[in-house]
Amino acid sequence: MLASSYKDEDGHISVSGSGAAAAAGGGSLRNKKPENTAFKQQRLPAWQPILTAGTVLPAFFIIGLIFIPIGIGLYVTSNNIKEIEIDYTGVDMSSPCFNCSQNFSWNSTKSCTCSIPFQLDQPYESNVFMYYGLSNFYQNHRRYVKSRDDSQLNGNEESLRSPSKECEPYARHDNKPIAPCGAIANSMFNDTLELFYNDPNGTKVQVPLTATEIAWWTDKHVKFRNPGGEGSDLAAAFQGTTKPVNWRRPVYELDSDPNNNGFINEDFIVWMRTAALPTFRKLYRIIQRRNNLLPTLPRGNYTLEVVYNYPVRSFEGRKRMILSTISWMGGKNPFLGIAYITVGSICFLLGIVLLIIHHKYGNRNNGADVSH
Repeated sequence: MLASSYKDEDGHISVSGSGAAAAAGGGSLRNKKPENTAFKQQRLPAWQPILTAGTVLPAFFIIGLIFIPIGIGLYVTSNNIKEIEIDYTGVDMSSPCFNCSQNFSWNSTKSCTCSIPFQLDQPYESNVFMYYGLSNFYQNHRRYVKSRDDSQLNGNEESLRSPSKECEPYARHDNKPIAPCGAIANSMFNDTLELFYNDPNGTKVQVPLTATEIAWWTDKHVKFRNPGGEGSDLAAAFQGTTKPVNWRRPVYELDSDPNNNGFINEDFIVWMRTAALPTFRKLYRIIQRRNNLLPTLPRGNYTLEVVYNYPVRSFEGRKRMILSTISWMGGKNPFLGIAYITVGSICFLLGIVLLIIHHKYGNRNNGADVSH
């Protein structure tokens, strides 16, 4: 027998016919119909903004009036931060570090020392932060970033003796496990920077540099730990391991301070936090303010003493030392202020243009609508 179906005025589907086929067909058609609810029948109330001159123009002007003052404040704050960069790569023949850059390599057994004089035109108040900067160094390379063993860095004894395969080819040397293993640790920055103030009476006064509190607290106390725990003999804890290929001394001789030695050495921790861009800076030392009546670094002549241990000629890189103060928004970064000023200015100008267009053509359109 045949079955037929039709839709009545209420939208219900009726099935006519006889036999099992008609019953089965009617059941399947009824099952496919969505339930008569507001959600499934798409009868829920909805809101849609209507963009008119009365809503769009004030929004543009408000954004402009808010963003422009914020941008000006950020830009002025950034410009008030004092900063000086000293490039000591030694590329130019006139550079004091030229001989060091030409003759030094990873295989060099003797250090090379050079001195760079510079001048501060204005005093630096409050704490001053000393950074080292590298250019054309791609710490963000995928294989480089993965070349580490976080379990070993956390003090795990098993990982200390059997480094992860991710560390290859810097996992073993002379049939001994490398501690710390991996390409990141092997390429650790190891220049020594010292700062001297040239007193007007002719004496050189060394500026005290603080080597602690330069790493993130979570890195220092959570991610990095020495094997054997606190207070253990590091030389005994690292016995049976060897130093990275490019290092001059083992990890347990990085510092004489036991709280800043081994895997918890803060210079090492700072280097292990890889940079996202090929040109970067990392915190090296802090110059603490010791007298509220005197500036931290007075105006005058200074000398940067560099023990040149880190070669950059092989990858055409550059090295620099940066002295900088900070503000509530961090270091010197004018981009954020410029971005706010640009966005605010564009919104304000668009508001003026749209206001002129609305004033010139809006009344004409309204008159045409009334005449119809």
